Amino acid sequence: MDTLVTSLSGLGGFILYFAAAIALLFVFKVIYSKVTPHDEWVLIKEKQSTAAAIAFGGALIGFALALSGAAANAVSFTDFIIWAVVALLAQCLAFLLLRFTFMPKIAERIEQNEVSAGIMLAALSIAVGLLNAACMTY
Repeated sequence: MDTLVTSLSGLGGFILYFAAAIALLFVFKVIYSKVTPHDEWVLIKEKQSTAAAIAFGGALIGFALALSGAAANAVSFTDFIIWAVVALLAQCLAFLLLRFTFMPKIAERIEQNEVSAGIMLAALSIAVGLLNAACMTY
């Protein structure tokens, strides 16, 4: 019984961080959708766009990877939130860098359901998330 009580002693912290992470995923979805010139939800839900689903899925995975790094390395809940904001900004910056440097027509290509563009954006988002998470191991 002591083992169970000891194991569950961190349940409050788990619930706090997990609930915050889920809320942050939603906040990320809203903010990231404002940064991109195309409406991911319309493209995914109404037009069944594979390219948009791949691109947006990659962005969510990339952000979740960075969130996991923030949660694993945070020294406090406030620290976790601060690094989550850094992760959100990094993902938005990654999209903007891709859009305004390497692939200026990325949004149009995703709107036209070009799967290769969606894969490129997803790969970049996941790569940035991995790097972000690794850099949070200070």
